[in-house]
Amino acid sequence: MSERLPETDLTRHRRLGEQGSLDRADLDAILDAGFVCHLGVVVEGRPVVVPTVYGRDGRLLYLHGSVASRSLVGGGPVCVTVTHVDGLVLARSVFEHGVNYRSAMIHGVPRKVTDPDEKRAGLRRLTEHATPGQWSYARLPNRKELAATTLLVLSLEEASVKIRTGGPDDGDGPDAELGLWAGTLPLTSTWGTPVPDPALPTGIPVPRHIARREGARQG
Repeated sequence: MSERLPETDLTRHRRLGEQGSLDRADLDAILDAGFVCHLGVVVEGRPVVVPTVYGRDGRLLYLHGSVASRSLVGGGPVCVTVTHVDGLVLARSVFEHGVNYRSAMIHGVPRKVTDPDEKRAGLRRLTEHATPGQWSYARLPNRKELAATTLLVLSLEEASVKIRTGGPDDGDGPDAELGLWAGTLPLTSTWGTPVPDPALPTGIPVPRHIARREGARQG
């Protein structure tokens, strides 16, 4: 039996409760299927939402940024969201249209990673989350590059999950008599063919860990 997420005032599903999930496995699956999140934070009294890459390590989420970014200073509450769109739900009436999706919302106060060993381990997790095998292939960050990088770590203990699947909900209503098509329009993302850097010398092959992702589904 999968572990349940704790329900708090911030994570309680007040609308569309039937789409909500308290299953931690659903949270992990949504996070593992992506690598870009939106970080919501208040900066100098104004709300700011920043897209950034992330990596999950167990019950921790690492968020990447630049030391020049005012949104990644840590110390205050944030809200992180990850969403995957799986298709459009096209009903007989515009009012009943919808979206099939998987989404996660994480609340908490992130901690700025300052220990060099922890930062290196967090960056490895973040890199491997997006491109498995790349950390051991590419040159690792040096001391100057580590100093120029901000890494936040956020607990995954306070999170909300919602998932919507299936077709329209108006198949048994009056609009069913309109004679209009209704159904779903699925949306999928796949990795394309790797494109070499124009400055790359001839004869350098695409690494296997990158080449094997061609044609694979993302998300």
